[in-house]
Amino acid sequence: MPTKDGLITSSFKVVKKTKHVVKRDEKSPSPTQADAEISSLNQDQEKLRQFDLDWKFGPCTGISRLQRWERAKLHGLNPPEDIRDLLLLKQDGQDYNLSLWSEHPL
Repeated sequence: MPTKDGLITSSFKVVKKTKHVVKRDEKSPSPTQADAEISSLNQDQEKLRQFDLDWKFGPCTGISRLQRWERAKLHGLNPPEDIRDLLLLKQDGQDYNLSLWSEHPL
């Protein structure tokens, strides 16, 4: 289809999208105790994730986080004490015990 200006885009109809406005409450809800616990859980998981991603403490595949922490301590790598405390406090939880890479086979 030839057009006046020679551009192929001139032959298509222009469709304008409408903007959707989402109204939000002016008052933000106050945090509850459940929200605080979830926030604390997320902070703990983020600390453990950062520990898993820090290669200065050695590889983390095939061993638990606590074993990795103890191995790093044995080799004088000074792993964070708060990670050990967190792992000992939550020893039963698989989310805490297994590293970030535990789901991926070697």
